[in-house]
Parts: sequence; C-alpha cells; structure tokens
Amino acid sequence: MVVTHAHFDHISDAVPLGQKHQPKVVGIFEICVWLGNKGIENTLPMNKGGTQEVDGIKFTMVHADHSCGILEEDGSISYGGEAVGYIIEFENGFRIYHAGDTAVFSDMKLISEIYKPDLALIPIGDLFTMSPLEASHACRFLNVKKIIPMHYGTFPALTGTPAKLKELTKDISGLEIIDIKPGETLS
Repeated sequence: MVVTHAHFDHISDAVPLGQKHQPKVVGIFEICVWLGNKGIENTLPMNKGGTQEVDGIKFTMVHADHSCGILEEDGSISYGGEAVGYIIEFENGFRIYHAGDTAVFSDMKLISEIYKPDLALIPIGDLFTMSPLEASHACRFLNVKKIIPMHYGTFPALTGTPAKLKELTKDISGLEIIDIKPGETLS
C-alpha cells in the first residue's frame, strides 16, 4: 500500500485494509507513525528523496504541493507530515510518476530530468488540486508522452475533465491523454 497524504479520501481505508491484509505500507514518516499507532505493523517510513523497495518495485518519494492534515475521529486535525508523490519503478525499468494530490510546481521539470518517467498520473479536479489548465503546464514540465488524469469527478466540486486537459494540450506533439474509467484496466 502506498500513501501520498493523510486526507480522508486517501487514508480512510488504510487502517481497515492494513489490518485485514497486513500489506507493507510505504509513506512519509509521520503517516507511518500514525498508522503504527492504529495497529498497522508493516510500515516503511521515509521522506522526500528516499527510496523503498517492495517485492522488486522501487518507490521513490518526491515533492507534492498540497496539505496533509489527518482528520481525527473527534474532529481535530493532526499533523501528517507533508503530501508527496512517487516515482514507481518496476523491475523492467518502466517508471510511473504518481503526482499525488498537488498543484503544478516548476520542480516537475526536475522530476522529469532525474527520473524520466514513462507515464504520469496527475490530478485535474481543480479546487483541491490543480485544474486542467495547471495540469497542461505539468504535462509540459514533465515531458511525458502518456498521462492518466486522476482526482476528478469524485465530488461535485471537482469539475476538471480529461476532455478539457486534452483541449489544452492538443499542441503537444505525441502526447496521449488516457481517460480510464472506473473498473477499466490498462496494459
């Protein structure tokens, strides 16, 4: 299990799934401590720039520009470290950049330069993450030829669409925006 940040829509299932299946859990230090306090034993804490290998797959933690408070059961918010993204490298060398929840930031150019991802998953929902307009700039910074838009349409306020991202990136030669629907797979 890989955790990008501690907002409820990303971590609420982590404790029950972790207790039921006992997976290895990769995350930023503070979230791993919080999960450990909830009875999750197989945490692999790290921080930005660090890499953990799990069953032959490498997870390198990179920057994301987002908040990371943990909404506790009593309504209080605990510090959850910082939001992050990941470079996921498979045994065959294929690399995915999972941006996590983020706004666009210029160091996406550096992520592209250092890790050279083959595929990027970037949020486009707007309001809580970048919009399709900002995501179109992320596409340019990342210089990736395949993009999977994410974090849109799950709440009424998340109004960004893959169609809008396609419209804003039609000038990028060779870019493929892959619009995957829930339940679909990509190989």
